[in-house]
Amino acid sequence: MSVPAVSPGLSIAHRIASPVARSRPGISFLRNIGSRVDPTLLWHTQGRISSVWPFPAVVMTHVGAKSGRTRNSALVYFTDRGRVILIASNFGESRNPAWYYNVKANPIVILYARGICGHFMAEEIYGAERDRLFQRAKDAPGPYGRYEQAAAAESRYLPVLGFTPCHTKGLH
Repeated sequence: MSVPAVSPGLSIAHRIASPVARSRPGISFLRNIGSRVDPTLLWHTQGRISSVWPFPAVVMTHVGAKSGRTRNSALVYFTDRGRVILIASNFGESRNPAWYYNVKANPIVILYARGICGHFMAEEIYGAERDRLFQRAKDAPGPYGRYEQAAAAESRYLPVLGFTPCHTKGLH
């Protein structure tokens, strides 16, 4: 499976939506409402509509690290060199998002977005490659610069994960 190229967001629509996404009300809406409705909304619209439009969103199905239960998370993504790239920002909070720990414990996930549907293997990206990818996200209109500052104030850095298509029959 090839992964369609998606940039971190350079359109006029991104520039218009970005201040809302960075605002306290915008973050509150995305955290409390968008995170609940987006997985279903993305599934039913074949990845075309989400609360984070115009930013590209993917539904990730992953297995809970402690519970073993299947979970769905809708996340903003971009692609690089055939990989889906996700940043574990958690809106700049002091802790990484739960999905990050789930994926670290169970790295095979299902990703679904416009043009993407299948099993993927997750890998955390470190060093210069991580910095290059995070800079791509920060250079685009969006909240990642602000999230980085907020996380740094809590002595946390934002992990970057790459997801590569794999051939498996299910989640473990």
